[in-house]
Amino acid sequence: MELRQLRYFVAVAEELYFGRAAVRLRIAGPSLSQQIKALERDLGVRLFDRDRRSVALTPSGQALLPQVRALLEQADELRRSAAGMAATEPVRLGYVSWRPPDLTARVSGVAQLHVDAWVMPSHTQAGRVSDGSIDLAICWVRADDLAAHTLEARLIGADRLFAISTGTGTSAVPAKDTSVLVDSDTATWDSWNRYAEEFARDTGARVVRIDDGGITGPAFFDHVRRLRRPVVNSPKGQTAPTRRRSA
Repeated sequence: MELRQLRYFVAVAEELYFGRAAVRLRIAGPSLSQQIKALERDLGVRLFDRDRRSVALTPSGQALLPQVRALLEQADELRRSAAGMAATEPVRLGYVSWRPPDLTARVSGVAQLHVDAWVMPSHTQAGRVSDGSIDLAICWVRADDLAAHTLEARLIGADRLFAISTGTGTSAVPAKDTSVLVDSDTATWDSWNRYAEEFARDTGARVVRIDDGGITGPAFFDHVRRLRRPVVNSPKGQTAPTRRRSA
């Protein structure tokens, strides 16, 4: 039995709907259901009566709910106390390609922040938080990765992705008429590749497989010119100047 499972139990008990609870907890619905079943096995009681249409607390669930809430409050208080004791310990932050430029100044009154210089892909940063080599990471992370690493996430922003094409037109294009690049270097581009494959399945966009790291940089624009159709830009953006081609 883990504290996160108890938090999952409280969320489902308050929502009485697994889908809403999963959204609230930012985890996948099947993962939430599995964790609740695991908690029920550990406790030896059924916490919910559920069918396809409804979810309800069992008498055991109703009896345990206030005790679980009290236990979680004690755990939170313990964390707050420990945070006060460790106020002089630096918080180690990793990031992928972006962080607020004034982040250190903004948190100076709360914690001593050490920004790790090892800039690595999102899935690597999430793994580092999981193994304890850093404390926090600003990265793109999927719900199934959070469940796999037993991590929690908070949304701090949303990226608008643009389709880049040749010419001077700026009108919108249907997603199905775009291409999305998938790189063979999964050690670097695993998070983007999985998003791109899912984007293509959901929209009908065309997957184009590459092996030159052209998700970003000058090679990206070379692919745009070669494909002659809009190519979805990654959230890492493009910082390299475009190279003009002579006619």
